Amino acid sequence: MTDSTTAPRAPAASRRGLILSVALGLAVLAVLAAIALDTTVVQVGSEADARRQAFSPDTYGTQEFPRIRDAVIERAVPATDLAAAIAADQDAAIAEYGTPASTGAIMMVTVTGTAGEPRAGVYPLTVEGLPEDLRIRVQTGPAINGTDLRDAPGDIAFGAFKNQIEYQDAGSGINRAMAAEVLAPIDTTALAGKQVTVTGAFRLINPSNWLITPVALEVQ
Repeated sequence: MTDSTTAPRAPAASRRGLILSVALGLAVLAVLAAIALDTTVVQVGSEADARRQAFSPDTYGTQEFPRIRDAVIERAVPATDLAAAIAADQDAAIAEYGTPASTGAIMMVTVTGTAGEPRAGVYPLTVEGLPEDLRIRVQTGPAINGTDLRDAPGDIAFGAFKNQIEYQDAGSGINRAMAAEVLAPIDTTALAGKQVTVTGAFRLINPSNWLITPVALEVQ
């Protein structure tokens, strides 16, 4: 009698599985190759690496403040001379001594006076030889407001930053770097009645009211 039972076709199934496995493996290799072609290797510490890192206002401020400080000190005009120049011809004074800005020019000044009673860390200064209606103040923190230091050199432009937030944060980072270097070594809570020499920058909006952000401060 002939046995008509058909044997299982397991080997054919195994071949199909092998073919599928090979095909899947080739597909995976193709995807990995595509990823590799689309991947840029960035060396740590390179310029490309710096661009990929998130913007750090404090790092930026620490890097930029020294040159801003030096530029302000180099261009600073004695307060008596600057006040006379502004009173005579404000536009000419800006052209000679200032840095144009979107809102008021930034003026660099050095002044010696007696500090009065502070308000929120801002000291009024009594200065000999200046008009009585000229109010001069210096901010000493803890909060340093404004972007006068950022705008003082005239070469820190909005286009160098990703957006308005980064541009604003850059100014804050510069202010904090200044505070750490200039104000931290001084007891800024006890300046009333003392003679101080301030070199710094202010935004010329009201010619009779100067709010100076210092880059150097000496207490006698």
